[in-house]
Amino acid sequence: MSLGIVTGTANPVLAGEIASRLGSRLVEMQLERFPDGEIRPRLGPVRGADIYVIQPTGPPVNDNLVELLLLLDACRRAGADRVTAVVPYFGYARQDRRAGDRQPIGARVAAEAIAAAGASRLVVIDPHTSSLEAMFAVPVEMLTAVPVLAAAVRRLIPRGAVVVAPDLGAMRLARHFAALVEARLAAVSKYRLDAVTVSAKDIVGDVRNRPVVIVDDMISTGATIEAAVSALRAHGATGEPIVVATHGLFAGSALARLRECAIGRMLVTDTIGPRHPAPAAAPALPIQAESVAHLLAEAIDRLHRSEPLEELLLRG
Repeated sequence: MSLGIVTGTANPVLAGEIASRLGSRLVEMQLERFPDGEIRPRLGPVRGADIYVIQPTGPPVNDNLVELLLLLDACRRAGADRVTAVVPYFGYARQDRRAGDRQPIGARVAAEAIAAAGASRLVVIDPHTSSLEAMFAVPVEMLTAVPVLAAAVRRLIPRGAVVVAPDLGAMRLARHFAALVEARLAAVSKYRLDAVTVSAKDIVGDVRNRPVVIVDDMISTGATIEAAVSALRAHGATGEPIVVATHGLFAGSALARLRECAIGRMLVTDTIGPRHPAPAAAPALPIQAESVAHLLAEAIDRLHRSEPLEELLLRG
């Protein structure tokens, strides 16, 4: 069974790098756009192939999600033998439970739609919730970019630094990161007031007179990082914090908000795609993007060969 890589429009550069590393070519894809906003993808030959559709569902989340669904359906109807959805950033993962009555569980709705469209497997990187796997009727491979980020920032971390989870949900990633860079661990106790406002006051762990590295799965509005930096400084943390996150969405006024935090350096990956702000667009906020192309290429190669993924997976 031959290997085929299909890319949506969300991150074609990443898909091209993955295909190059695999020694494969991208399946031809043309996207027709109708005047009313509808889209219709048309693919090259995929019959009998093992197809991997590369399409993160970052901003604009709804447009990219619908495009993913149509690409999966096109692959299925064109006779692909197996179709895997490779979604480096999975939008709607934050909606893994209801915050009140009369609300949907957005992650479950997206999961059911992806499976119904034809995906036989999902590959994601550092999803916002580890319960995502339980919402899918098909297997989910949750990879982690933590080793990629830790290797990139290791030499920049000051002696005696403390790795900090900006909320309890980020503890899994922060713990893994701290183990790789051999640093102590702390956590911020966060309370979200609304979609763009966060309160954080308490710190679990000792950060007094120590530099800090804040580790999270994503940066959206920047509210969580802003609140964490404020709380850490109130508890005596020193220097300019290093911020590390897998997914850099930088929604709305996030960059302006983060500039005010006096961050020393920020590292993200290229999961989101061309909408990621270039460092030149934010001269006061040094942003470094690390590629996950080699991580995804290795995962795809192993899946294609039916080999285990163990060391690539998000740890418990």
